[in-house]
This record gives sequence, structure tokens and C-alpha cells, in this order.
Amino acid sequence: MSDSNTSDFTNPSSFILQGVPGLEEAHVWISIPFCTMYVIALLGNFTILFIVKREPSLHEPMYYFLCMLATTDLILSTSILPKTLSIFWFNAREIDFSACLTQMFFIHCFIAIESGIFTAMALDRYVAICYPLRHSTILTDPVVAKMGLAVVLRSGVLALPTPFLARRWPYCRTNIISHTHCEHIAVVKLACADTRLSSYYGLSVVFLVTGVDVFFITMSYAQILRAVFSLPTKDARIKTFGTCGSHLGAILAFYIPYLFSFLTHRFGHNVPLRFHILLGSVYLLVPPTLNPVIYGVRTRQIRDRLLRLLTQKGA
Repeated sequence: MSDSNTSDFTNPSSFILQGVPGLEEAHVWISIPFCTMYVIALLGNFTILFIVKREPSLHEPMYYFLCMLATTDLILSTSILPKTLSIFWFNAREIDFSACLTQMFFIHCFIAIESGIFTAMALDRYVAICYPLRHSTILTDPVVAKMGLAVVLRSGVLALPTPFLARRWPYCRTNIISHTHCEHIAVVKLACADTRLSSYYGLSVVFLVTGVDVFFITMSYAQILRAVFSLPTKDARIKTFGTCGSHLGAILAFYIPYLFSFLTHRFGHNVPLRFHILLGSVYLLVPPTLNPVIYGVRTRQIRDRLLRLLTQKGA
């Protein structure tokens, strides 16, 4: 299919992903950090899943949520990077219409799942610090499983209308998407109809998911800080709050690039298109890449198990 295909069509059989317009000559170089981040994400998250599964002492709510986070990061990064790298390396820019909408759903769904898991992890830290003697009776395995299921169902239900709304629009301008993946707004902009419903729905989901999750995370940490400052000694306060270090680092690695990309996309009208595209691709890769590094470095139990496995193999 030609890139210049701008003939009238209501439901295109495929779209053309441009990659990063204006930087086509640099696609191979751009692919190096992208590929590096993807490899780190794969190795790091699979390592966390392997260690937690292998070590019975890690079969606790915190590590169950960490496994949910690692699985989410693997699916989120894999839904984007293979196609992006195929564009950079092989100029394989065509993507089936249904595959494009499926990718769109996976991106929205698993971003919401990741946000929900961070909220569940904040609740786990709240119970562990404020009610340490009741932690194991409050967050039992069935409760953790129900929390994970609720996060998945909420995210799936909220993300499902996005591709269905995109499917119903007529596309009569062009089938060329100026992006590395099927980003919602980039696809909807191609429609020759009033797409405000899609835009408003996407915006409302962002505010609903992010707003609710950030609210509960903030409330959890407000209670945690109150409990920490009530401890009698400085060492006890530092040690107790230190158990939240990995979670706080992962939250910042997720929400800061996410909100920066969102605000830049919505209000940075003078920002070059290629910057929007690069930022929109990178922010989806930062959390899957950094989360296993943060938890591997900051969490002593995971770090010790990993070192033990490495020394056993080297012996």
C-alpha cells in the first residue's frame, strides 16, 4: 500500500505508521535506546517473576502485587515495541486496521491497570505500617486476588469503548498515522467526522483513572506519614518509611512521564510533532524499564535472592 493513499474510504483495511516524521534517516539510531530499554524491561520483569515464584518466603501481598506489576509491564511494552522496532529496522510500517485498534485497547487498558496496581500497593503499605499485626489477616491471598481482578475489570471496562468509538468513525482523509504506534488521538484525527465524543471520553477516562488513583495513593501516604511521625525514634521513622522507597520511586517513574506527556500533548501546541511522538513512545517504556531496576536495587529481599542465584550459578 502506498504512503500517498488518500482516496476516500470508510473503513481502511490497514494504516501506515510513519514512525518519527522528519527523523526517518535516524530511525536506526533511535532504535538503539528503544531496543535497550525493551531488553532491560524483559530481563528485569521476568527475573522478578522468577525470583518470587521460586522463593516461598516472598509469597506475600507486596510481592504478589509486584508480580502483577511485572506482568503488566511485560504486556504493555510488548504491545508497542516489536512493531515500533520493525518500523525502525525494516520499514514495516503497515498495520491491519483491527490490529491497530487492538493495540490501542492494550495500551489504554494496561496503563490503567498499572495505575490501579500502584494504588493497591499503596494500600498494602498503609496496612503494613498502620496495622502491622493485622496485615496478614486483612490482606489475605483471596483479598489480594480480588483486588487484582477488580483492577483488571475496571481497566478493561473503561478502555473497551475507546477502540469501538474509533471503529465507528469514517476515515476518508488518509490512512497514514504520524506515530510509532496506534495512539488514540493520532488515529481519531484521521476521521472525517465530529470525533469530540472520542476526545471527551478519552479525556474523562484519564482524569477518572488518574484522579481516583492519585487520590487514594495520597490518602494512603498521608496516613502512613502520620503513623511514621508518631514513632518514638528517628531511626525507627527512617526504617519504617524506607519500606515505601521502592513504591514511591516506581510511582514517580510512572506518573511524571505520563502527566508530562499528557500535558505536552494537550497544551504544547508549539512543540514539534517529532518531540510529541518520541515523548509519547518513551513514557510507555520508562515504567517497564525502571520498575524492575527500582525494586531490584531498593528491595533487599529481591536483591539478596538474585545475588544468591547468581553466586550459585557461578559456583
